[in-house]
Amino acid sequence: MSTLPLLPAVAIDFFGSAMAIFLSFLALRYAWSLVKLQPNNFIWGFLFYFCIAMAAFSLSRGVGHIIRILLVMGNHGHIWKQLSPLSGGFNTMLMISAAAVTIYYHKGLAAYKAIRTEAEKLSDANIKLSTSADQLQRLNVHLEEIVDERTRNLSESEKKFRNFFENSKDIIYFSDVSGKITNINTSGVELLGFDAPVETINFHDLFNNADDLKKYLSELQENGFVSDLEMECQGADGSTRQILLTANAIYDQNGVIIGCEGIGKDMTRLKNITEQLINHEKMASVGQMAAGVAHEINTPLGIILGYTQLMMDDFEPETETYTSLQVLERQTKACRRIVADLLKFSRQSESVKASINLNDIIQEVLSVTEHTLNIHQIVVLRRFDLDLPDVTGDAEKFHQVFINLFNNAQYAMDGGGELIITTGQTKGEVLVSVIDSGCGIPDDIKNKIFDPFFTTKDVGKGTGLGLSVTYGIIQEHGGTITVESPVMHPDSEDIVMGTAFHIRLPMTSDTPRKSKEKAENN
Repeated sequence: MSTLPLLPAVAIDFFGSAMAIFLSFLALRYAWSLVKLQPNNFIWGFLFYFCIAMAAFSLSRGVGHIIRILLVMGNHGHIWKQLSPLSGGFNTMLMISAAAVTIYYHKGLAAYKAIRTEAEKLSDANIKLSTSADQLQRLNVHLEEIVDERTRNLSESEKKFRNFFENSKDIIYFSDVSGKITNINTSGVELLGFDAPVETINFHDLFNNADDLKKYLSELQENGFVSDLEMECQGADGSTRQILLTANAIYDQNGVIIGCEGIGKDMTRLKNITEQLINHEKMASVGQMAAGVAHEINTPLGIILGYTQLMMDDFEPETETYTSLQVLERQTKACRRIVADLLKFSRQSESVKASINLNDIIQEVLSVTEHTLNIHQIVVLRRFDLDLPDVTGDAEKFHQVFINLFNNAQYAMDGGGELIITTGQTKGEVLVSVIDSGCGIPDDIKNKIFDPFFTTKDVGKGTGLGLSVTYGIIQEHGGTITVESPVMHPDSEDIVMGTAFHIRLPMTSDTPRKSKEKAENN
């Protein structure tokens, strides 16, 4: 009776221990299969070691229970009493091992996550490195093609800039901060007439006006650019040019100006044409006015002169009335001369043009005026080209031109002097220069001397129409007249003379004709 109730418990303990051993080893087998499938998987590794610990614990505990049951049932309980402490201690040790594996899991899992994160980063880096390696490989394969394409693009860009630089008709220049030219295009060299290496030319020295240079430098310093600055410059050949300048400052990495680049447009011809148009408009308007005034007052002057001369017949020459009438006659004739000048200035008289030789014209004028010039201690020197070609023009009008020029020279040489007249030819043109040793013309009135009614003579000694008429006649014949003051003596550069008027006229033909009268040098 005492043993029957314990049999089910003993049977369950026996078979339970056997089943625990079987199931633990079965779990161990599956854990090993997972480990072989994914050797680097941390979880499967943990489960494998945990199953080893549990299999060992189940084996120790289950075998201990089975041995205990067998020894007790075989009446060998005293043997179990001896083995029991060993079995308990062994079971405790295996239980601690299972607990240690379980505790290690948490820290191992954290370490696994950290390692996994680093592994993912390393994997991403490997992917990026692989991508970069592929790109580098493709770059190496196509590097030569890319270099060739870039070289072609740079070459085309450089060619475009070079073509623009060399073929531009404007001045394109580069200079350092001191103004020394570092590079300039062909048009700039030709326009400014450089005969020395451009590296020796300082752009600042080309400014004729110090105020223009000051404005140029100040705008570069303050604004970093110069826009549409009008400057007058003089090239190495002595020619004066009007330049419209646009420039930009060049900076270094620290923002300090190290140079300048600019473009200059030659406005000389445009400015000359503009001045000529202004003069033409001025001459046309004044000419119309002069023609109207001349016609209106010419008839009354003729009547006054006629009655004056009639009244002079009624009085004795020695009387006061006769003397007064002479004054009236003289002043009326002076008014008629002014009217005649106005008519000539307005070109109302008819023009008869023919082939003429200017040497002959000048000789004819000198035959009338030279005596008066000599009285005023003026020596006339002729420098005639005896093979001077003819020009087509109105002889009477050219007489008027040289009479006006000689009269002006006489007025400028109040104390005597030299009047040098030269004629010559060049490139289809006839050249005439009238040079005096007088007082010269101030710079501030040079651009006014051809204006109608402008004169520096005292009141009653000039009308201000002489040079205007002269200018109009030369323009009418397709020529030009310019003034130079002071001027070098034609025979010696050591002698400076007063004023020179230079006339250029188109010759009638290319075949020169001998002058009717050979000039004589005085």
